[in-house]
Amino acid sequence: MTGAPRILIADDDPDLREILRAVLEPAGYDVSEASDGERAFRLVQEAPPDLVILDYMMPRLSGPQVCERLRRDLLLRHLPVIMLTGKAEVQDKVHGINAGADDYLVKPFEPKELLARVQMVLRRTHQGLDANPLTKLPGTVAIQQELERRIASAEPFAVGYLDLNQFKAFNDHYGFKRGDEVIQRTAALLIEASKRYGDSTEFIGHIGGDDFLLITTPERATLLCEAIVKAFDAMAPQLYDEADRARGYLLHTDRKGQSISVPLLSIAIALITNEEHRFSHTGEIATLGAELKAYAKQFERSTYVRERRKTTP
Repeated sequence: MTGAPRILIADDDPDLREILRAVLEPAGYDVSEASDGERAFRLVQEAPPDLVILDYMMPRLSGPQVCERLRRDLLLRHLPVIMLTGKAEVQDKVHGINAGADDYLVKPFEPKELLARVQMVLRRTHQGLDANPLTKLPGTVAIQQELERRIASAEPFAVGYLDLNQFKAFNDHYGFKRGDEVIQRTAALLIEASKRYGDSTEFIGHIGGDDFLLITTPERATLLCEAIVKAFDAMAPQLYDEADRARGYLLHTDRKGQSISVPLLSIAIALITNEEHRFSHTGEIATLGAELKAYAKQFERSTYVRERRKTTP
């Protein structure tokens, strides 16, 4: 977490919003406001904060409804939420927690208790999520935990390791800002494909740099990979300047000062399932994935390859 942690407060009572701001800003938090649930959800989509404080009852969308929408969104499902309830009734607390809230606070509240709960939720989320700061997708710790969970469940799963071809040359030529845009747009593409062709059980992680990981079912894996390849190839030319796009390749000067022709960006996917392989730990998946991804990257075009060798029973 870099800079002041950003907190969005959503409440239809302007006086309460002012009280929350008066408590949080002197403590070093960057505060923004929404007066109803629908506005709060839109603001979160546009610029995800580090924490959302939701009133239980709001116009247009209630606090639990906003929370449920966040938990269904692949990019926002890990965003921490504190629910404010106007009364200490047990059913309100239970409903808020069941909707996905990380904590709740009953109004009226003590400022010190509010700050303590905010600090606790932010600390717990920061330690447990390990989200990539660029894409906000789960990072290596969360990826490891999810793979371990899938292995322990013994249910069928498919893991896709995704990597961009020619990304280094693109990054060197256009600069880090344009390179970051490629990473962010790739993340958005993966999320969109998963929403369209998958369901809420899909998992997308950002290993780092231009490396991503997708976990789905064996039945949906091929369809998802085909959709990702098609969408990436449609997007890639848009990332280049007009002259390079019209030429169909990048004229780049390498570190030795030599002028070289570099193909446009493409995506390589290595797909592994536990249908034929019986994995006992995540290292086996990673080793097989690295081997298969190296093969997929030999092609100068977007492609996916699926492991079909069988392990000995």
